[in-house]
Amino acid sequence: MLNKWTKDGWRSLPRVQMPTYENKLELEAVERQLSNYPPLVFAGEARRLKMQLAEVSRGNAFLLQGGDCAESFDEFNADLIRDSFKVLLQMAVVLTFGGKCPIVKIGRMAGQFAKPRSSDFEIVNEIEVPSYRGDIINGMPIDQRVPDPQRMLQAYTQAAASLNLLRAFSQGGFADIKRVHSWTLESAMGGEEYSKFHHLADKISESLEFMKAAGVSSTENEMLHKVDFYTSHESLLLEYEEALCRVDSTSGMTVAGSGHLIWIGDRTRQVDGAHVEFCSGVINPIGLKCGPSLTEEELIKLITKLNPSNELGRVTLITRFGANESDTYLPRLIKAVTREGFEVVWSCDPMHGNTVKSHTGFKTRPFDRVLQEVKDFFAIHKSEGTIPGGIHIEMTGKDVTECTGGLQAIADEDLSLRYHTACDPRLNASQSLELAFMVAQELQTR
Repeated sequence: MLNKWTKDGWRSLPRVQMPTYENKLELEAVERQLSNYPPLVFAGEARRLKMQLAEVSRGNAFLLQGGDCAESFDEFNADLIRDSFKVLLQMAVVLTFGGKCPIVKIGRMAGQFAKPRSSDFEIVNEIEVPSYRGDIINGMPIDQRVPDPQRMLQAYTQAAASLNLLRAFSQGGFADIKRVHSWTLESAMGGEEYSKFHHLADKISESLEFMKAAGVSSTENEMLHKVDFYTSHESLLLEYEEALCRVDSTSGMTVAGSGHLIWIGDRTRQVDGAHVEFCSGVINPIGLKCGPSLTEEELIKLITKLNPSNELGRVTLITRFGANESDTYLPRLIKAVTREGFEVVWSCDPMHGNTVKSHTGFKTRPFDRVLQEVKDFFAIHKSEGTIPGGIHIEMTGKDVTECTGGLQAIADEDLSLRYHTACDPRLNASQSLELAFMVAQELQTR
């Protein structure tokens, strides 16, 4: 007989990429406090997202997932959330127009505080210190590198405030399609991609005016005034995840109350490990990062464990191989999934496989390589007769210079101008919009 899943069952299994807290009593006190807080998201929202992702898997919608590489306590402010939300709205409009299909919008927001690292230690100013693992665990200054459980409470508070603002933006009129011209950031104005978006916005406004003249009032269509917007993050710090689990009163099932979609990283996807065990028992949609080291056999075991009933919309496979590398890895994974008859969403993460170190010493991502991986993703799915369902990117509404290239022609020498990331380089607003127009062209022939 199979053991029944429990939210704390992961504690008896091997864990990786998780901190060791020195004060166990303090950790337990924080967990108890979090377990008494309201959940950040609710079961009905998670079920609605799963239904929409089911449409993505059928080819009737497209997934846009984007946001910060790692949210920061110090940079937390309403303007930054608003600007990133604006960029995602712009991208969604471009993709909707190009793909002629609904866009499922998920932010890497309100919970993306923890980051896996390749080493437990790093050298800072010739001193070996514990690696920075995200603000929910420790701080960037070298005197804040000891994991502190109290940081989970600050992360919860920031996530709750972020969600409150995002719900207001998405449901309160800010996302009204009639405001499409107002979503452009000042930092993006003047560029070629801005001109293209401005032209597209004019078309939308003209269509709305036509509808009004024809007697089709936009007030009759609620979909024009608000959007569904969901949150997601890597389910890395399992003490935090477990503390926010709640039982859905309508089904008796357990929901991860920390975010609508949670994903398992490429470093934490051990079939018999703690992270896969935890995610296997919650009803939320689950993402699974798929890198070059993932074998077909491992993938089949993972999907079987995460989605034994083959539920539509339950599993999103987020591939991350690097430019010109997808041909080596993606077709065999697609063939294995197709052969088993698994229902999945295929999404492309063109960021994590394309990280390089510039000659000026900055970690960066060449934009042409980002574009190339997305193009390869669409081409391979076309060849295999499967559905390219979405993109997963690290981006920001800030006018940063972290990824080289794009129509702005950011060079290695420009990276130091506005390199603000706490961890990995992100696309800025102009690069994000440029990517969206390229994906829209691919969607037209999907």
